[in-house]
Amino acid sequence: MTCVHLLLTLVFAVSLGTPVEIQGPRGVPLTKKQFYVENKPFTCLDGSRTIPFDRVNDDYCDCKDGSDEPGTAACPNGSFHCTNAGYRTMFIPSSRINDGICDCCDTTDEYNSGAKCENTCKELGRKEREVLQKMTEITKEGFLLKQHLIEEAKKGHQEKQIKVTDMQENKKQLDEKVEVLRTVKETAEQPEKEAKERHLKAWEEQKAAIRLEKDKAKMAEAFLELDDNADGFVSVSELQSHAELDADADGTLTETEAQGLMGGAEQVDMSTFESVWPNIKDKYHSESQPEEPAPVETPPDEVKEPVVDNDSEPYPEDDISEEEDEDDEDEDDYHEDDDKAPPTIKTPEKSHEDEDAMPPYDADTQALIDAAQKARDDFEEAEKALREMDDQIRNIEKELSFDFGPDAEFTYLYSQCYELTTGEYIYRLCPFNRVSQKPKYGGSETNLGTWGSWSGPENNKYLLMKYEHGTGCWQGPNRSTTVKLTCGKETVVTSTSEPSRCEYLMEFTTPAVCQEPANTDLSPHDHVEL
Repeated sequence: MTCVHLLLTLVFAVSLGTPVEIQGPRGVPLTKKQFYVENKPFTCLDGSRTIPFDRVNDDYCDCKDGSDEPGTAACPNGSFHCTNAGYRTMFIPSSRINDGICDCCDTTDEYNSGAKCENTCKELGRKEREVLQKMTEITKEGFLLKQHLIEEAKKGHQEKQIKVTDMQENKKQLDEKVEVLRTVKETAEQPEKEAKERHLKAWEEQKAAIRLEKDKAKMAEAFLELDDNADGFVSVSELQSHAELDADADGTLTETEAQGLMGGAEQVDMSTFESVWPNIKDKYHSESQPEEPAPVETPPDEVKEPVVDNDSEPYPEDDISEEEDEDDEDEDDYHEDDDKAPPTIKTPEKSHEDEDAMPPYDADTQALIDAAQKARDDFEEAEKALREMDDQIRNIEKELSFDFGPDAEFTYLYSQCYELTTGEYIYRLCPFNRVSQKPKYGGSETNLGTWGSWSGPENNKYLLMKYEHGTGCWQGPNRSTTVKLTCGKETVVTSTSEPSRCEYLMEFTTPAVCQEPANTDLSPHDHVEL
C-alpha cells in the first residue's frame, strides 16, 4: 500500500470515527497511555529513574528523556502530542507549548497561554480528504489505463516477435537472391567491360590518326607559308621572318637560332621539313590566322563626364547631335560585331568538342551495356531491400531488448516525445532516447542527456529515469537529467528545474506507474492513530 493510500485510510478513519476521550496526562499519545497510570509511580521511558506520579507534568523536568513532562515546556527535549481529532495527529517540540502560537489544529498546545486559537481540525480534514479523494480517483483511472497499456504491450510484443521471426526467414531468401543477382551482375559486366575497352581503344587509335593527319596538314600549310619565293625550299632567312620562334625570348630570331631549328641546314625541302616541324610547331603562328589585337576601349566616363558636369559650358546642339550620331554608329558597329562574333568563336569550340567526343557505341556493345545495367539495377534494388530489412529487424530487436517495466507497461512511451514550454525554453523528453532544451525564441538545441537506466529506489526502480552524457557545460560537467515519474491519467511533462548546475529534474506523469488502489471502506466507528 502506498503512502497516499495509507494516509487516505487514516484520515477517513479519524474523520468518520467518534473521537475517543483519552483519560491521562496531557500530551500523551494513545499508544503510550499504558505507561502513564495515575496513583502509580512513573518510570521514565528511557528507564533512567522512577518518580511519584504527581511529578508528571509538574513543570519540572525529572527524566533525562523528558518523558515526565509530555504536556509542559519544562524539558528541552520533550515532545507534545496533538490529538487533532478529525485531522492528522502530530508531535511538536515541547518548547512550543503555551508559546502563544497555535501549532495543534485542536488548540491543545495553548491551554494556558491566553492565545485565542480556533479548532480547525475538522476543516483541514475535510480539505485533505477532498484532495486525497481526488488523488484516489486519479489513481483508480490511471490504474485502469495501466491495465489497458499492459494488454496492448503484451499484444504488441507478441506481434513484434512474430514479425521478427518472419522477417528473418524472408531475409534468408533475400540473401540468396542477392547472391544470385551478384553473380548475374558480375557475369554481365565482364563482356561489357571488354566491349567498352575495345571501343575505347579503337577510338583512341582513330583520334591519333586524325591528330596525325591534322598535324601533317598544318605542317604542309606552314611550309607553303614559309616558302616565300615558292622555290620548294624553306631557307634560314625565310624562317627568320617568324620572330615568335625566338629561342632566347629577346624578340629576334637570329640566323644562328634559325639554322639551329633547321638542323644546321641552310634550306630544307618538304621531306626534310618534317624533321624541322616538331621543333617549331608549338610556337609557330600561321599567317592565315593572325592574332587579333586586344580591343582598346575608350573609357566611357572620359566622354560622358563633360555632358553631366554642371560647371562646364553646354555643348552646342550641333556638336551634341554629331557626338550622339558617332556614338550611335559605334554602338551599331559594336552590336554588329557581337552578332558576328558567336559563330567565329563558338564554331571551333563546338568542332573541338565534337572531335573529342567519343562516338556512340555500336549496337552489339550497347546491348551488352544495357544488359549489364539491368543486372546492376536488379542487384542494387535487392541489396537495398536487404539493408532495409536488416535495419527493421535491428530496430525491432532493440525495442524488444528494452526494460519497459515488470509488465511492459512503459512500452507505449517508446518512440514518443513530450514537450513542456516555459518562459524561456522548450523542453523535450523522448523516453528511452534523450532529453533536450531549446530556446523558445530561436537558437540551437542543447542535449540534456541520453537514455541511461532506471534509477529509482530498490523497492521500485521504475519511479526514476536517468539520462546522461548530454552537452558539456562551460567549464563544468556534461549535462544530465533525472525524470521523476508519478501517477496520472495523462502522459505529460509537468515541470522542469535545475537543482544543481547542469543537473536537471523533470516531473513526468503517466498511468504506467499507477498502483492498484487499496479498499478504503472502514467502519464509521473505527479509530486509527498514526
